[in-house]
Amino acid sequence: MVRRWLCFLIAMVFMVPTSLSALNAEELDLELVLLADATGSIDTAEIRFQRQGYADAITDPAVISAIKGNIYGKIAVTYIEWGSVGSQDVVVDWMVIDGPETAQTFATRLMEPPRRAFGSNAIGDALLFAKQRIDSNTFQGLRRVIDLSADSATNFNGPPIGPARQQVIDAGIIINGLAVLCRHCSGRPAGYDLEAAFAQRIIGGPGSFVVTADSRETFADAVRRKLILEIAGITPKRRIVRLD
Repeated sequence: MVRRWLCFLIAMVFMVPTSLSALNAEELDLELVLLADATGSIDTAEIRFQRQGYADAITDPAVISAIKGNIYGKIAVTYIEWGSVGSQDVVVDWMVIDGPETAQTFATRLMEPPRRAFGSNAIGDALLFAKQRIDSNTFQGLRRVIDLSADSATNFNGPPIGPARQQVIDAGIIINGLAVLCRHCSGRPAGYDLEAAFAQRIIGGPGSFVVTADSRETFADAVRRKLILEIAGITPKRRIVRLD
């Protein structure tokens, strides 16, 4: 009996920090990881172009309206660039966005740091890194989403995509995607349909989808549409969303 009570007390001691952490977590509508491709197929100029597309989208009035229209009227966002295994760079750490001012601060911070992620595709490792960033933050979102952009759905090193993807989904995190097909900011992979590969191998969870960015001119529009869908919690009619 004494041993049983001792085990119970030890268990309670280890549970208290977790409980206190949950009680102190800031409640909001969405925890969103923007996981951007920084592999060898993306040069430094294209990195800047991608960041500018996200900066323009996050400050767009329609995106701000989607944020304000939710229950709490605020979301937590972080922007991470990923390359080969172990090469993930937190460009902008978790920030609460609740209006035009905080959105502009996020956009400004996004454009400042130099590129620090490089290498060949390690999508599985990137997904697990994003999951860890969600698990360790100080927020409690009604929804949790990892949004991965890439110009390829192939894994060249690190953990395989399948098991990593399943770990994320099992944790209740949705994976959405941005298939980057812009000829001047990336290329369409030879031999397979990138959007279909995203739908089959990468995205997952209730209402998950992939948006196609198929030209330099439509990149920011694709990001904006994707953010609005994610922030508002809208499930598209089709898993592959193309700009009309």
